[in-house]
Amino acid sequence: MTKVKICGITNLEDALLATEMGADALGFIFAESPRRIDPAKAKTIIRSLPPLVKTVGVFVNEDPVRIKEIASTCGLDLIQLHGGESPEISRNLMPHSIKAFRIQNERDLENIKRYQGAVRAILLDTFQKGKAGGTGRTFDWALAVKAKETGIPLIMAGGLGPENIQEAITTVKPYAVDVSSGIEKRPGKKDPVLMKQLMRKISEYRIQESEFRMKEE
Repeated sequence: MTKVKICGITNLEDALLATEMGADALGFIFAESPRRIDPAKAKTIIRSLPPLVKTVGVFVNEDPVRIKEIASTCGLDLIQLHGGESPEISRNLMPHSIKAFRIQNERDLENIKRYQGAVRAILLDTFQKGKAGGTGRTFDWALAVKAKETGIPLIMAGGLGPENIQEAITTVKPYAVDVSSGIEKRPGKKDPVLMKQLMRKISEYRIQESEFRMKEE
């Protein structure tokens, strides 16, 4: 069953709303971004969350020592690396590391193989020059399907929202989806209506998927 991560959380209201609506994980950005959050604030939000909700810290080319420090202070479950971090750095942060890749074409997929055994999952986002992620643009989902051949659990991001989430999940069948700008009023502030629409679409897909499996059995 496809998991859901809501990223770019900056306030407790959005965090609680996301978990209330069924999000499996929340993402907190500690890198340069309009959705950046201070570790102390993230810690306060995380301590107010219900149990069993995963928390993910997003970093871009940060010193691994600093990453571990923030992860420990905030109580992060997973670390999402969005820069040019090597397989060695990713492996050093196991079993907490997720590596993000900005995908432009099929050649970009070759680099992913180097991270086999060094990460818990890979996250595919859209390539945009000068941006490490959060572009809000979709990419060729056929590339995501091909990336699954590495055998590493796939998290799909990049321009996802209520209007295309079912098509994305049906086409790619990722381990999880990562949504941020597609459900925002403005950077860092979620739109309750869009979030509700997104989760309803995902819920509908999950029901269809469950019914299909039952028929197969």
